[in-house]
Amino acid sequence: QVQVVESGGGLVQPGGSLRLSCVASGSTFSWRTWRTMGWYRQAPGKERELVASISSTGAGINYSDSVKGRFTISGDNAKNTVYLQMSSLKPEDTAMYYCYVLLDSPYWGKGTLVTVSS
Repeated sequence: QVQVVESGGGLVQPGGSLRLSCVASGSTFSWRTWRTMGWYRQAPGKERELVASISSTGAGINYSDSVKGRFTISGDNAKNTVYLQMSSLKPEDTAMYYCYVLLDSPYWGKGTLVTVSS
């Protein structure tokens, strides 16, 4: 069993910042065996899109073009946690943000809502 829990979402004004956290745990989870962790988002009426991902070594980091230069993904192996620092937020960043961890198959959290509005 693997549990993935996101936190840190909320309401923020345009131009503001938020930091999302994702904690992975479970009897079969080990930071030695996971391959990738990352974040997807889904806005109302739109398809889920990959926002950012990071490999277990930290060497492989990817961002979608829409967030590049504004979002930063990082990991803390000691805490089994991945973070998504979001800056210069725009209304179009409003979405449910989902964390995933890829072991032999992907495991998903239930999501945390980010709303960017004045």
